Amino acid sequence: MKKVFMVPAVVAALFLASCGGGDKSSTASHEHDSTTSTPAETPAETPAASVPGIENVETTDHIQLQASDDMRFDKDLFKVKAGSKVKLTLKNIGEQPIESMGHNAVVLDQGTDVAAFGGEAFKAKEEEYIPSTFASSIIAHTKLLGAGQSDEIEFTLPKAGVYEFICSFPGHWGTMQGKIVAE
Repeated sequence: MKKVFMVPAVVAALFLASCGGGDKSSTASHEHDSTTSTPAETPAETPAASVPGIENVETTDHIQLQASDDMRFDKDLFKVKAGSKVKLTLKNIGEQPIESMGHNAVVLDQGTDVAAFGGEAFKAKEEEYIPSTFASSIIAHTKLLGAGQSDEIEFTLPKAGVYEFICSFPGHWGTMQGKIVAE
């Protein structure tokens, strides 16, 4: 995802350079013009702006998720304040046993390759599908839950951006995922 944002920034920089952005007198006049914004300040360039529907989501400090036997979370988009403590509650409302339909919620750091994480999680049964090989990519995670169980965790997203969350039980990450936008 980071490459998506780099391309417009590079194009904008080239455009500004071709329009005389390097001229000191031109730069000085723009420093005092409050209507001028840099590409990084425009709403289209912020990570949150790239997430469809985020404008309809209210900021929260308590994420409440339900997971079911249809391998889906009941919600997949949240907005939080960067640097603030967030509580996440997960409840498995399914009926199947943990061995065949366990669920968890794993909040991943920005830039984590979800498919690679899911592949490693598949091999981490002894670790409840939380692969130690990706420890530095995990912000927080719940316990692996069976039918009717719930767990609550607290964490802080350190900086603004988009963080993905998934269920790391084998085969679930493809449909059980969502985004947390920290602003």
